Amino acid sequence: MITGHTQLFGIIANPVAQVRTPQVLNTIFDRRGLDAVLVPMQVDTEALPKAFEAFRGFNNMGGFIVTVPHKTAALNLCDEVSMAARDIGAVNTVRREASGRLVGDMFDGRGFVQGLIAEGRDPAGRRVLLVGAGGAAAAIGYALAEAGVRSLTIANRTRAKAEDLAARIDHFFPAVKVDSADANPQGYDLIINSTSLGMRAGDELPFPADLLEPGQLVAEIIMKPRRTQIMDIAMKRGCMVHEGSHMLTHQAELMVNYMLGQEYGVRL
Repeated sequence: MITGHTQLFGIIANPVAQVRTPQVLNTIFDRRGLDAVLVPMQVDTEALPKAFEAFRGFNNMGGFIVTVPHKTAALNLCDEVSMAARDIGAVNTVRREASGRLVGDMFDGRGFVQGLIAEGRDPAGRRVLLVGAGGAAAAIGYALAEAGVRSLTIANRTRAKAEDLAARIDHFFPAVKVDSADANPQGYDLIINSTSLGMRAGDELPFPADLLEPGQLVAEIIMKPRRTQIMDIAMKRGCMVHEGSHMLTHQAELMVNYMLGQEYGVRL
């Protein structure tokens, strides 16, 4: 039951109807016996700075999750971010401290890699094609390189963004072969759609499905629908698939701990 003592948390997105974060995090709050609730908030891009400023004044707000399309813009709206978030260029979790300061971090990459490992699909040693170069893609790319993939190729509609992200990851992980190319899935062990394509009916495919090869692993970060069109096609072509929900499931506890100030010994 929500009362005047309930601590507020949110998730900001545009659109927001597809998110599964409220169900997952509210379940964690309930399991931990916390008087807290997380609610969805649809925020337009131009209104994002105003939303951040308003959150600074919400004394009963503990923090919020940031998702598509705001992860990159949110980085510079925080008062402080982690070194990892700064390197990645995006945040997806923001803690509101008692003073009103907003402190951000990024957990997408850690959640994605842990989700793969939990499903018996350790990315170490794999040849990976990462489609997309936004905030989530950057976090996943860094985490994959850290996990020891054999090679990482980044494809994006705007080639310059893919080249920039590849250069940034290569700088931190010189032992991993990192480059940019077209979204051709041939020859890769793991293909990841880190774009929003597939979220809506009628979306174009994120890469040419007719070039998929049996035995490849096709992974999503989209939560809803549970099975995107590219996943359905991949299965018909003899590929394995990995659902987007795993990424959220395996970062959810980290996100809650961060917003509560229970990570890194933070005391509010």
